[in-house]
Amino acid sequence: EVQLVESGGDLVQAGGSLRLSCVASGFTFDEIAIGWFRLAPGKEREAVSCISIRNNSTYYMDAVKGRFTISSDNGKSTVYLQMNSLKPEDTATYDCGAERDSREGCERVAYAKWGQGTQVTVHS
Repeated sequence: EVQLVESGGDLVQAGGSLRLSCVASGFTFDEIAIGWFRLAPGKEREAVSCISIRNNSTYYMDAVKGRFTISSDNGKSTVYLQMNSLKPEDTATYDCGAERDSREGCERVAYAKWGQGTQVTVHS
């Protein structure tokens, strides 16, 4: 059974940092891509970042470039999202998704497996 479990969300002051974790099980880890998405009240779902496990290629949305870093620990089947210089507009529920990777890049993957989400709240 495939499963994704996110953790690491918290309440943090603007300018602070958090590291989100997404543990994947039931997958052949080096064949998948994992993406982080976020959903804030009143806004559309956004694709924040993703990584292709086989070659570590990554994608970031413009709003987080230079502040967020995605990485993977293949031995732990875990993908991390390091979030620095957090802003109130980063407040959202963050989900990780996983799916078989695409040669066109992780941002082209149609993610179909999801975790339960973790809440990030950034206060000013």
